[in-house]
Amino acid sequence: MTMSAINPPARGLRIALLALATAAFVPDTATMAAAGELPAISSRQRGEKKSFTDGEIVDGFLKTAFGAEYHLAGRVDRIRKFDGPVRVFAESDRADRKAQLAKVVADIGKRVQHLDIAMIDTNEAANVRVKLVRDRDLFRTISSFYGVEKAREIRTSLDPQCLSGFRKNDNFEIEHSDVILTVDNGDFTFLDCAYEELLQSLGPINDTTSVPWTMFNDNVSMGFFDVYDQYILNLLYDPRIKAGMTVAEVKVVLPAVLTDVRAWVKQVNELKE
Repeated sequence: MTMSAINPPARGLRIALLALATAAFVPDTATMAAAGELPAISSRQRGEKKSFTDGEIVDGFLKTAFGAEYHLAGRVDRIRKFDGPVRVFAESDRADRKAQLAKVVADIGKRVQHLDIAMIDTNEAANVRVKLVRDRDLFRTISSFYGVEKAREIRTSLDPQCLSGFRKNDNFEIEHSDVILTVDNGDFTFLDCAYEELLQSLGPINDTTSVPWTMFNDNVSMGFFDVYDQYILNLLYDPRIKAGMTVAEVKVVLPAVLTDVRAWVKQVNELKE
């Protein structure tokens, strides 16, 4: 398993259950609706860095797609990703938060070219389950997922407000992800956690403090799907980047993949560069 630390108030915790043997931002309707036009998000969008060198993009991709900040089991030196449609089910009685989550999922689907992701109404057909809980129920929920002892360790050392994890198979394909989000810590925290945890549950699970532009940095809070992280997710879900690839194997195909990803991110964000 892997875990990551958090940075209050909105950083999350990632737990990857690695099955061993068997198992210039241009606002659009979806983004602004999901963000609720929050001043904290709008100000970040206005100040967002949108131009990156190839080296800056590749560096962030390799640092987040490989490794795991808190490593408990399994190899983490391979690409991990879904190899098929991703269907997200939200478990909650909060219709407002479910609606926000649906807009986050739609925004991710719009901006990652080769990722088929959508909400679904039934838990049975979902391979990503999002549990929306009150903050006071977070410890109990974590305990139900990972056991009381591990939940106590998580609460004592990290005090998270959100959490995600995934289970992979022997081919490093993600088979199922779980995301836990708190619903009563404010809109910014909810959206910041929702974007970060959903995106990390898709594979780029390693946090890094050495890349200042990614939401996968514990010192960075976004609340929206920024351009830099769109590069990371589009690289990861390009068909030429396959689950189980090593760093050396990825580096062989990265130049060609990055050329196409740059064109896509430019188009979908209406960037001028």
